[in-house]
Amino acid sequence: MDNNIDFQEPEEELFEHYRFEVAKGQALLRIDKYLMLMVPNATRNKIQNAATAGDIYVNDVPVKSNYKVKPLDVIRILLSHPPFENRVDPEDIPLEIVYEDDALLLINKPPGLVVHPGHGNYTGTLVNALAFHFQNLPLNSSERPGLVHRIDKNTSGLLVIAKTEEAMSHLAKQFEDKTSEREYIALVWGNVKEEEGTIEGNIARHVKDRMQMAVFPEGDQGKHAVTHYKVLERFGYVTLVSCKLETGRTHQIRVHMKYIGHTLFNDERYGGDLILKGTTFTKYKQFIDNCFKTLPRQALHAKTLGFIHPVTKEFMQFDTELPQDMQDCIEKWRNYSKSHSTDDEE
Repeated sequence: MDNNIDFQEPEEELFEHYRFEVAKGQALLRIDKYLMLMVPNATRNKIQNAATAGDIYVNDVPVKSNYKVKPLDVIRILLSHPPFENRVDPEDIPLEIVYEDDALLLINKPPGLVVHPGHGNYTGTLVNALAFHFQNLPLNSSERPGLVHRIDKNTSGLLVIAKTEEAMSHLAKQFEDKTSEREYIALVWGNVKEEEGTIEGNIARHVKDRMQMAVFPEGDQGKHAVTHYKVLERFGYVTLVSCKLETGRTHQIRVHMKYIGHTLFNDERYGGDLILKGTTFTKYKQFIDNCFKTLPRQALHAKTLGFIHPVTKEFMQFDTELPQDMQDCIEKWRNYSKSHSTDDEE
């Protein structure tokens, strides 16, 4: 299901889940049909989604689902998480639970907490904490307990966790159908010209840097992505914006804002940890360094989350305060912009 790739942080290498060498006598056959025969419980839709995401390789080159397999082709399915024979050990990690009932719970995730185990982060994740605090959580389509969606390691904010199969199915469909409401607050480099706007552009892995995602505006690669943004406050060299997601792609806000020339403040993965706007004065550089120390991560918080409750069918909306590190950084910029002229910047 599409929803389960929501904002995954691909800080890991790719892991081989399946490998097939095509038999010498194999007739030409579309790869999606071939893999349906070879992969247990695979659906054509799931295979086609994997091909669109660039996860299916033939002779070490990503292929689309209409590729025709030939004798002696080496087919590999590479994903960003290790195969799930890996055990998730329960760990007593405290959780900030915003709301809980028999069907679901809302968690306010702190920055720095990885959502699920992956390369370099096999322990100490939100999934390890969930396994400790809750029994028999339902598995999503990636076989991760309770997760309906996810946010990056260094993004803070709200996550909904399903406690029953019914809740998992119902909530996952809302994310897939784009009926859930998600608002993020971001501090971005530059003075955003328009008061509000919409960014559209397919998102897929960067062709040269597999740790990054990139926008493909022609739409022939990646997955459709739409972000609506609105300016909340201007500080001259940086702008505070609200971003509402229509879709939920990996790194969507981070990639879309960079695409329109406004990389997230201190987003190391996308170059936001450099001074992208401002003066050459030493004092300004010191000010930015202090901001980076105050907020040692990308300036992004999942502030609001709304959805229809899977049991009561009532619309529920939850809101969180900005975490202290973001508040402190914003306050620094607020004070700086009052005492310094930034009219010369775009």
